[in-house]
Amino acid sequence: MIQKNTVAALAASLVLLAATGCAVSRGQQTVGAYIDDTGITTLVKSRFVEDKDVSGAAISVETLKGTVLLSGFAKNTLERNKAESIARGVKGVTSVKNEIVIRP
Repeated sequence: MIQKNTVAALAASLVLLAATGCAVSRGQQTVGAYIDDTGITTLVKSRFVEDKDVSGAAISVETLKGTVLLSGFAKNTLERNKAESIARGVKGVTSVKNEIVIRP
């Protein structure tokens, strides 16, 4: 009997964890929008890593409803502008907010 209760409690816990893992967050209207935004963020970050002029480690990327927010630090204006250009070139991006600060 104790074993059945333990199994039932474990199953209920797993269902609860799985359901909350799919929850829409950060203001998205649907799970699909959240997945699209995550895909955009991943693509932008991977293109930063591939590019020799942009430091993927120093620039943060967040996406909400197709709008990409870039923040962090750049070595110069070229890096800042290139990061914005890369982000604009990713499919699904509707706009880019470039808040990257150039290090003195």
